[in-house]
Amino acid sequence: MSEHGGGSSEPPEKSVPRSRLADYADMAVPHQEPTERRSLPSEPIPAPEPDDPEVEGRRQRFTELLEEFRRTPVLVPLGEGPGADDQRGLLTADWEGVRFILAFSNGQALARYAQARGEYRREWVYQTILGERLLDVAVLAAGVPCGVALDCADGQDGVVFPPVRGVVPDEVAVDREEGDGI
Repeated sequence: MSEHGGGSSEPPEKSVPRSRLADYADMAVPHQEPTERRSLPSEPIPAPEPDDPEVEGRRQRFTELLEEFRRTPVLVPLGEGPGADDQRGLLTADWEGVRFILAFSNGQALARYAQARGEYRREWVYQTILGERLLDVAVLAAGVPCGVALDCADGQDGVVFPPVRGVVPDEVAVDREEGDGI
C-alpha cells in the first residue's frame, strides 16, 4: 500500500514499501504472521441466496448509507499532486491495486486521522466536496480503479465505498462485464 499526497521525495523502492497505515493497523490488533499469501479465487464467489434476510438487510443499510453519502458534503484533504510542485491533488491511498480517495465527515474525523498519522501539528489543507462529486467525477479522473474511504481512522465506524457497479460509474467499476468499459 502506498499513499499519495504525503509529500515524500524519496524514490520508490523495488519492493512494495510498508505503509504507516499498516503499522497503525498492527497496533490495533495482535500481529500474526500470515501462513500463506492470500490470493483472489480463480472462480467467482457465488452470490448469496437472494431471499436471505440478513444479506438483504445489510444491502439495504449500505444502500441507505450510500444515498446519504452522495448528498452530503465531506472534507477531502489535499496532498501533493502529480507533476508540478505547486499542484495539489486529493489525498489518496492505494490498497491491493485499488486507489481510495480519503474523505472525512467532519473536522473531528480529520483530526483523528491526523493524530493517527502523528501529523496533527501540521496544517491540513482540504476541500469540501459533495459525496456524489467524489463518486461520479473524481473516481473517473483517477485513471485507475478508485473508490472512497470515509473516516478511515475510525475503525469499524469508517465506511469504504468500493469501485463497483452501483457505487461508481459503470465504466470504471471493477465488476463490469467484459467489453462494457474503457
